Amino acid sequence: MTSFTLRATVPASYAETLARVRELLGGAGFGVLTEIDLTATLRAKLGVEVPQQVILGACMPQLAHRALEADPRIATMLPCNVVVADEGAETRVEIFDPSAMTSFSADAGVAEVAADARQRLTGMLEALTGNEKDDDAARA
Repeated sequence: MTSFTLRATVPASYAETLARVRELLGGAGFGVLTEIDLTATLRAKLGVEVPQQVILGACMPQLAHRALEADPRIATMLPCNVVVADEGAETRVEIFDPSAMTSFSADAGVAEVAADARQRLTGMLEALTGNEKDDDAARA
């Protein structure tokens, strides 16, 4: 199966990584519109315990607007989900790969936006891992 996420694992605490991801998203031009605390939600709704995990709904309004102008159905894929999950000694950061949008829309405008967003998000993951020269580190 084709990967539909960009992924990095960092040897840092969950709290430290979450703060750094927020900072780097801002540096890449994205704001966080929503935050879903999966741990708290699953505890409250199902009474189950899972490691700390949050979904950040990241958005760059300029890119979102361009994508919506190209194909309004893209709204169903917005904002871009960024997952930060505690994995013990490491923290996993996983992002919906914007290039997957091109599987759902053949519009050239969507492809341009997806490429721009992917480059920004891949750069953010590279900065997070300190591996800014190796694009493979940002892919799963």
